[in-house]
Amino acid sequence: MARPDQTTHFGFRDVPLGDKQTLVNEVFHSVASRYDLMNDLMSAGLHRAWKEVMVTTLNPPKDDAPFRLLDVAGGTGDVSFRAAKASGAGFRATVCDINVDMLEVGRNRAAAQHLDDRVSFVEGNAETLPFPDRGFDAYTIAFGIRNVPRIDLALKEAHRVLRPGSRFLCLEFSTVDVPGLDRLYDMFSFRVIPQLGGAVTGDAESYRYLVESIRKFPKPNAFADMIRAAGFARVKWQSMSGGIVALHSGWRL
Repeated sequence: MARPDQTTHFGFRDVPLGDKQTLVNEVFHSVASRYDLMNDLMSAGLHRAWKEVMVTTLNPPKDDAPFRLLDVAGGTGDVSFRAAKASGAGFRATVCDINVDMLEVGRNRAAAQHLDDRVSFVEGNAETLPFPDRGFDAYTIAFGIRNVPRIDLALKEAHRVLRPGSRFLCLEFSTVDVPGLDRLYDMFSFRVIPQLGGAVTGDAESYRYLVESIRKFPKPNAFADMIRAAGFARVKWQSMSGGIVALHSGWRL
């Protein structure tokens, strides 16, 4: 239980730790129905390529071997659907998300793509996952961990639910490392994305938060240290698109 004096960031604002999850839920409740469209618009479609790299790195088995993926904060199912299409008959994914509106979008998409027999959806909190120890062969989280109030707890939970020899993969916005691109990226982020969000979803403030949350997320080396502290080994990361995103990985040995 969080102490009353504990705070964390919600974008550029400091808020009581216990309030952040409610505020984040309100953001995704507001944008759920247009979430995937906004991802396309904000990234000029690049989020699809980044997720393809994530699934290629995951490398699910192509044969009938059983393989269980836990996709956390993956409400609309994008990563799980890609992994299911790249794998064999033994693949099953569980999408776990705290937001029921995002999960409903995902279930509808799974049915439309005839993947509802291979991808299931469960409401749950990344900090206290509703799954037994050592039950999954891989854990993925794409553009979701920066919204978790206590990232260290989420990483420990990831370690807990993975079998020995399993892999943790986290795709998240990162720190632009190309001179000149950083200024353009800031201008696009703070001036264009909130206006775009307002036009498409009717909610500019939610996208202002999402932009601010990217700037508050730890730099790649600091986040890698957090992954190691949770018990993962062979931790590394791969920067993409000039540092706009990074794919972090670690192994549960």
